[in-house]
Parts: sequence; C-alpha cells; structure tokens
Amino acid sequence: MRPARALLAFCCLVVLTAGARSPDFCSQDLNSGLKPGFPETIKTDDPGVLAAARHSVERFNNCTDDIFLFKESFVRRALVQIVKGLKYMLEVEFSRTTCRKTSHAQLDNCDFQSNHTLKQTLSCYSEVWVIPWLQKVEVPVLRCH
Repeated sequence: MRPARALLAFCCLVVLTAGARSPDFCSQDLNSGLKPGFPETIKTDDPGVLAAARHSVERFNNCTDDIFLFKESFVRRALVQIVKGLKYMLEVEFSRTTCRKTSHAQLDNCDFQSNHTLKQTLSCYSEVWVIPWLQKVEVPVLRCH
C-alpha cells in the first residue's frame, strides 16, 4: 500500500473506531511497514506526487514576474514523510509554457515553449505539506535554479 493511501486508511480507521480498537487495528498498525516521521521514496508518477508538483509550480508562478506560466515538466525524485499529514520532498523541473499569466489559463491546457529563445527549464527542490483532513496544502520550501 502506498504511504499516502496507508495514512488515509489509517486516519479513516482511527475516526471510524473513535477510540474503540478493533482486532485489525493493532495488526494493521504493526505490520503496515510505515515509519511515521521517516522519509520514504515514492514513485514519481504517484498521483499525490503529481499534485504536490502542481502546487509547487503554482506557487512558483505566483512568486515570479515572468510573463509566461511555468509547468512541471519532469519529477526527478520524490520522497514522502508522514508528519501531521504528508510531507512531499520533490526534485522537479519547471519549464516555461506558451501561456501568458494574464490569460489565466489552466496549466493542463498549456504547451511547453517551442521557441528556442523563450525556452527555459529550472531545476527545483520543493517541500509540500498536505493535511487531507483539513483540506490544507502548503509549500514552505521552494528553491529553483
């Protein structure tokens, strides 16, 4: 089971049991293989990773004065850590798109720049905290070069 899904299943189990331990509770907790607080490698195409990468690039777009939007082009490496939710640590590339910021385009509809003089790709490290039960996402760390 993927760490993100395991955490959600664990949280649902805790909420559903409301303190009453079922026979499966302890065995799931002990045999899950999860180590809360310890980062684990996760597949770069995991839906949680892709969503975290999108949050990162959206924060990047909000912080730059470039006239074009950037979009995540490649997730090189991803880790996830269970801490008050999920903390994704990503090495990701952002590339400039053909969409201008003023058009408020959705990134899914933006193509990457094909014009050689306008092409730009940045290597970034990002940390994204997802707290599903509060429907909260934060990007406290974002460094690009």
